[in-house]
Amino acid sequence: MNVEVTPLPGIGVRKDFALRGGRRIGVVTHRDGRIELIISKPDDPDACLAELPLTVDEAAALSNLLGAPQLVAQLNAEHQDLPGIHTRQIPVGPPFEGRTLGDTALRTRTGVSVVAVMRAGQVHPSPTPDFHLTAGDLMVTVGTTEGLDNAVKILKRG
Repeated sequence: MNVEVTPLPGIGVRKDFALRGGRRIGVVTHRDGRIELIISKPDDPDACLAELPLTVDEAAALSNLLGAPQLVAQLNAEHQDLPGIHTRQIPVGPPFEGRTLGDTALRTRTGVSVVAVMRAGQVHPSPTPDFHLTAGDLMVTVGTTEGLDNAVKILKRG
């Protein structure tokens, strides 16, 4: 995928790429920190069909929604020959926001491994027990169906 970066003098930077149908989708990051998701018109890549202003938290949430499924799909493909092993993305619940991964004791309590944490579109692979969790984090986990179901309960309720 070819992402084009276009400086917008006095405004900020536009980063976008072409979709299969010819439209372009991207983000304009303004000099003042504002972020806009943009979609161009099919016949004019410089004219916007839609502009959606996003807060930093909204941009991070959208990034997690788009990035985590790709990582989970890749892990699922790699584990397809291992019967009984599954991958799931699990959101960090309020009981663990601001605490460490070790505080969850997921591995000890469920047998589930946390292979990565998605935060604001960034993948943090192989997080250590002292990794601090924040609101909006998605844990990418691997384990049995029963273990993963128990991990979901623990991360929601503590």
